[in-house]
Amino acid sequence: MSIIVDKINYIYEQGTNLERQALKDVSFVIEKGEFIGLIGHTGSGKSTLIQHLNGLYKATSGHIYYDEQDIYDKNYNLRDLRNKVGLVFQYPEHQLFENTIFKDVCFGPKNQGLSKQECEIRAFESLRLVGLDENLYYHSPFDLSGGQKRRVAIAGVLAMQPEVLILDEPTAGLDPRGRDEIFAILKRLREEKNITIILVSHSMEDVAAHVDRIMVMDDGILKYDDTPRNIFKHYKELEKIGLAAPQVTYIMQDIKEAGFNVRTDAITIEEAKKSILETI
Repeated sequence: MSIIVDKINYIYEQGTNLERQALKDVSFVIEKGEFIGLIGHTGSGKSTLIQHLNGLYKATSGHIYYDEQDIYDKNYNLRDLRNKVGLVFQYPEHQLFENTIFKDVCFGPKNQGLSKQECEIRAFESLRLVGLDENLYYHSPFDLSGGQKRRVAIAGVLAMQPEVLILDEPTAGLDPRGRDEIFAILKRLREEKNITIILVSHSMEDVAAHVDRIMVMDDGILKYDDTPRNIFKHYKELEKIGLAAPQVTYIMQDIKEAGFNVRTDAITIEEAKKSILETI
């Protein structure tokens, strides 16, 4: 599995007074099993970009290839693409509508034409993967907490057995425990399913701690595409486009300026702690 994005452009309201270019010659490649962080200020093009990856939006120009097939070919099956590339939106309640959690998670497989038994097997497996208490399976999804709703939304997408999982701000509004639980789920998915994950986030701490690679969007342009450590070396450039580095990066810079020989490229608390202890 690979996704190749080749010089895509997208223009909203093309030909009207409201015309605005949201994506500008964006190109990149994503390989199977990668964990990608997608960051950028509000209006940078993140959400527009991810909705191109499963065909919800069609590029004004350029091409997207999934498994070496151009998704814009007239005979390409976009429904099949959307089964393979699952998208969990920022507000999970927008994806929940059945009167029980179990029925909600069964909806995707049912829509794929699977038998009742296969739908239920997939629902049980997906709910197990996201760690939802079995006692809740037949409750209304609207009675759940924000973190639990996110788990159900993720389970509903996983039940369709996607090869790629895209999550738009999955930890927004959650307390630290809720955020940790979501990332534990994502870790389990990679270990058990080798699923490709694309995480849209405003939390620099989250992407620094969890992803393999960060893509930075700015005004519709893919400005950076590199490892977290290399991305956050450019923290001053990130500040100019409304972003920042993890707080620990700034702390280590201050400690270095105070005369201590610590690593200024530390991007997690664990790395910072280790570097500080080595100077004692």
